[in-house]
Amino acid sequence: MLILGIETSCDETGLALYETPERDSAMRHAPTGTLLAHAVHSQIAMHEAYGGVVPELASRDHIQRLVPLSRQVLEQAGRRIMDIGAIAYTEGPGLAGALLAGAAFARSLAQALGVPAIGIHHLEGHLLCPLLAARAPQFPFVALLVSGGHTQLMRVQQLGRYELLGETQDDAAGEAFDKTAQLLGLGYPGGPALSKLAESGQPGRYRLPRPMLDKGKNAGSLEFSFSGLKTAVLTLLKKASDTQNKVSHPDLARAFVDAVVDVLVAKCTLAIAQTGLTQLVVAGGVGANQQLRAALDAKAAASGFEVFYPAPELCTDNGAMIAFAAALRLQAGKTIPASEHAFSVRPRWDLSTLS
Repeated sequence: MLILGIETSCDETGLALYETPERDSAMRHAPTGTLLAHAVHSQIAMHEAYGGVVPELASRDHIQRLVPLSRQVLEQAGRRIMDIGAIAYTEGPGLAGALLAGAAFARSLAQALGVPAIGIHHLEGHLLCPLLAARAPQFPFVALLVSGGHTQLMRVQQLGRYELLGETQDDAAGEAFDKTAQLLGLGYPGGPALSKLAESGQPGRYRLPRPMLDKGKNAGSLEFSFSGLKTAVLTLLKKASDTQNKVSHPDLARAFVDAVVDVLVAKCTLAIAQTGLTQLVVAGGVGANQQLRAALDAKAAASGFEVFYPAPELCTDNGAMIAFAAALRLQAGKTIPASEHAFSVRPRWDLSTLS
């Protein structure tokens, strides 16, 4: 079956075609399918002038991109629109208008083609995306979902069974990256630029806090907190300005990245120890960060667990993860019941409600 996946939860329009065999044996952890094509349009340039995502502009841009990107992936895969056997779309969570753009397009096209339309949970797509890699984990595993909007540790028992182990109490890691980058004058979104700047920084010149890692009340906790880290950067910059001392931005960027990486690695290692599992999956945009990957790989080698990542181009929001999640659900007979309303979406949707 040829599945068209559509992702429009925020500021990236992603479409992909994933094909599964017409007859497939019972699924153990992933279907024996193939990602034929995928394409992503990012709205970063459009939102940069505003310093953040403007929901109305995001929704309008999705509408403009859906048809051209659909044609692009069909041409790339060498398939016709009539070959599509199912359409999967992000039903939530995300920006309501952006979600509606994708849902309306998906359901309308499905109605025209006479094929099913399948709503997919955005975070489930991220959690399952590493299964697309040639070196893939098997259930169960611990997952670190780390992006601009989420920082969560999950126990992934199997498809549809997700247990929240810990999450951020304020800013997500990616959000802290972007806010700190703005403090350093790196623009929006500044996370990748901040990481690049940190590569030339001297380690240890500035000491920033490691939130939620103290040995007191937070010992053994899998919760995160990053707003205080961002505030510590602001305080250091302000103090330097008041005393007319110059702050080395590369060194400060290095201190910030080291602090975030230390926290993420420590919490992941603790989650592995507490669950007794031996596989860690890292998903989400921050999962592409090279400093984080290097630190996790080193810790895994020293501690005896394995780490799995999606391909770098699949770390950010994309249609491939939506099509793939739909393929898993179709083969397991676990499609999510459609709502009574043709274009209903779920801007807030608890992952634990899935089955």
